[in-house]
Amino acid sequence: MACMSDAPLRLYLVDGSGFIFRAFHALPPLTRKSDGLPIGAVSGFCNMLWKLLVDMKAQPDSPTHLAVVFDHSEKTFRNKIYPEYKAHRPPAPEDLVPQFPLVREATRAFGVHALEQPGFEADDLIAAYARQVREAGGQVTIISSDKDLMQLVGDRVTMLDTMKNVRIGPDQVVEKFGVLPDKVVEVQALCGDPVDNVPGAPGIGVKTAALLINEYGDLETLLARAGEIRQDKRRQILLEFADQIRLSRQLVQLDDQAPLPSALEELAVADPDPDALAAFLQEMELNTLGRRVAGAHLAAKAQAPADQTAAAEPVDVAAYACVRDLPTLDVWIARAQAAGVIAFDTETDALGSATAGLVGVSLAVGPGEACYIPLAHEPEPGLALDAPGDLTQIPLATAIDRLRPLLEDPSILKVAQNAKYDLGVLSRYGVQVSPVEDTMLISYVLEGGLHGHGMDELSRLHLGHSPIPFKQVAGTGKAQKSFRHVALEPATAYAAEDADVTLRLYRVLRPRLRKEGLLTVYETLERPMPPVLAAMENAGVRVDPERLRRLSNDFSVRMGELEAEAHRLAGHPFNLGSPKQVGEVLYGQMGLQSRRTTATGAQGTDASVLEELAAEGHALPRVLLDWRQLSKLKGTYTDALAAAIAPATGRVHTSYALASTTTGRLSSTDPNLQNIPVRTEEGRKIRQAFVAEPGNVLISADYSQIELRLLAHVGDIPQLKDAFARGLDIHAMTASEVFGVPIEGMPAEIRRRAKAINFGIVYGISAFGLAAQLSIPREEAGDYIRTYFERFPGIRAYMDQAKETARRQGYVTTLFGRRVHIPAVQARSQAERAFGDRAAINAPLQGASADIIRRAMIRMPGELAAAGLKTRMLLQVHDELIFEAPEAEAATASEVIRRVMAAAPLPAVALSVPLVVDVRAAANWDDAH
Repeated sequence: MACMSDAPLRLYLVDGSGFIFRAFHALPPLTRKSDGLPIGAVSGFCNMLWKLLVDMKAQPDSPTHLAVVFDHSEKTFRNKIYPEYKAHRPPAPEDLVPQFPLVREATRAFGVHALEQPGFEADDLIAAYARQVREAGGQVTIISSDKDLMQLVGDRVTMLDTMKNVRIGPDQVVEKFGVLPDKVVEVQALCGDPVDNVPGAPGIGVKTAALLINEYGDLETLLARAGEIRQDKRRQILLEFADQIRLSRQLVQLDDQAPLPSALEELAVADPDPDALAAFLQEMELNTLGRRVAGAHLAAKAQAPADQTAAAEPVDVAAYACVRDLPTLDVWIARAQAAGVIAFDTETDALGSATAGLVGVSLAVGPGEACYIPLAHEPEPGLALDAPGDLTQIPLATAIDRLRPLLEDPSILKVAQNAKYDLGVLSRYGVQVSPVEDTMLISYVLEGGLHGHGMDELSRLHLGHSPIPFKQVAGTGKAQKSFRHVALEPATAYAAEDADVTLRLYRVLRPRLRKEGLLTVYETLERPMPPVLAAMENAGVRVDPERLRRLSNDFSVRMGELEAEAHRLAGHPFNLGSPKQVGEVLYGQMGLQSRRTTATGAQGTDASVLEELAAEGHALPRVLLDWRQLSKLKGTYTDALAAAIAPATGRVHTSYALASTTTGRLSSTDPNLQNIPVRTEEGRKIRQAFVAEPGNVLISADYSQIELRLLAHVGDIPQLKDAFARGLDIHAMTASEVFGVPIEGMPAEIRRRAKAINFGIVYGISAFGLAAQLSIPREEAGDYIRTYFERFPGIRAYMDQAKETARRQGYVTTLFGRRVHIPAVQARSQAERAFGDRAAINAPLQGASADIIRRAMIRMPGELAAAGLKTRMLLQVHDELIFEAPEAEAATASEVIRRVMAAAPLPAVALSVPLVVDVRAAANWDDAH
């Protein structure tokens, strides 16, 4: 068969019967008001089909061809083989029967072919089309969760359960049947199917059938050797019912040679005729869906000019509406439903979404068409607003109930700037907003590393408009007031402008994703993250305030002792926290010398300088370092963590930033939980204060040496790949290669040096840096690095290629397609260019590591839920995830977590080295790590 165009052939086949019955059983009975005709299944089917059409257009590999496939009648060729086939199925419900032809009519109204063939089931047609497309080198996606279709999964064929948003490939088939897709028919032949009256082998279930097929290879071999089976009952069943089993195989085997009702060329994706579709929806009295479809059609017509004009169209904050009663709110909700794509924003009385109170919601349905819905504004304490009517507002609970259907409607796209915050706030009020796009993350994917991604900066950059600053409506410093106390007129201008600007940014930025080949990065690594992080932030983590208090006291006592020792060494009291006084003591009084100076020419007193002086044998610098460490731990963690415990939950709720690093790594603030030292005794004591709730444990799951593993894969380093594949001690192996020392009996110091080189190379370490880290002469460190590159030439080649790529195109790319822009490689300053070179070397590795853990985090909630577990994800600390689990399910949860994290790169990237995940459970974080 010849290809019909240069574009790769991608066929979506919808299991029409599956859609109909899901729609019928999922919704309450619904009738057409004009004549009482049942239309519940038609309504659900239309909504499901419309959602599929919208979603598939947003996919990076959207289908080129599409059809919905139906069963023609109850009688097929299988009834000739076995008259009892499906004989026990009850007739279709009385109110569903008249909807069958209407569903076919709906399919055609949406511009999609409705296919059926007398004498064959829909599954046979799906099998036949799948074979034809596969042979033509195309891709097939079957929209269904029906187990009978899983036999078709394999090369170029997958299934997609749109209700659960789960893609079904060979791994999922193995989970279901215990065998690969090409053996599903043989398992089904053995275990039968009581629903379809397929007899199978009495008493043999799926697990036993899979065990037998895996052991004997195929059904005919099993039946031929049935007499060898030791279990008496099993042997007798197979011998007695062999013919019945073979008959069952004929019944469950899909006929991929079935005659096709339409040529493949006729199934090309096409937009529906808007007039014909509107007429059908009006006839069915599906008015809400009709408005959405009409709004989407208008938006599509306006999309091209909107992309060019959104930046030029002026922003008029005086045009925004303040919505203070339900009739007006209903008008805006109707406008939003008709628009199909809206922007929204929340206004709160605090910064952290996990503890902030909702004050108002803003909506934008088009450029310049925005409103603010105040919900909880109050006069400032001791002050009154301009007039008594100024505080007229819809009660918060009433407004939330009215807005919830809109915000949760799967057919209406909601756009936000930093959606994680808004999702976190609204979820605490029982609203699960979906689907959502995020302009901050779109910008981050397009231009990460080039500029910030806050709304104000993006507005100035892309729209030429400077939004109202928060300080203009709320004040600054000690005089700054909560947004709850801002008068409604300035609140409306400020809040509605946020939604308006967000929608304009979306229209400008979103089309670039596809044009620049970054849509997959956004859809797979960024867009799914906000709800995951919002749930983690809302969950928080429990810390033991009493343990923190004891640690603070211990640190204070030890700081006092160190301060006294410093005063003794200096011969007089001085302020250990003053760099000026420390410099006077070290350099003026004691006459020490440092090779490093500050910008003003003074000799430095930072940690690296003190480390050098301490390494030379001077006592006071070491005391100062120890005092500084305790001071930082006390101020940043033990005191701050205790103060950060939310009274309402008794837990600490950090905030994760998605677009703050260049490589895709998350950062944590308020409080920062990612920089607690793990290698010091004091840091481990702080981690001991992170505890599980009674009856639960904390589970720590940590990728082992992930960046070195990625280096082995990306740089194609045979020695490293072999060592990882064999599970060797990678640092001992490196030491053996570089220093020529046998692994057996290797001194710990030699291994330590190799470890420093391994991790240092990833960050482009210099001979000077390695010398300082190992306290060895620079020449010796240089020799180590030269020998290292001689033994592993692929690493040098990778580093050179990364630097050259960054200099040529201004960015490097991770394994998953993320672009990391590195402007420093083209800077005038040699020092800046050197920094850029180091970033270019590290970014593909650290970025890929960040991408992998993101992929694991995105999949994790669904996998835990699918396993029936209550375990929840609490924290992410670089390469580590922390969970809280009931003690009884900790072992099961640990295995699910390990499996999901280890398989996170798939199917996008098949690594040539294994990912190892260390998983432990304990009562506190330190013991679990």
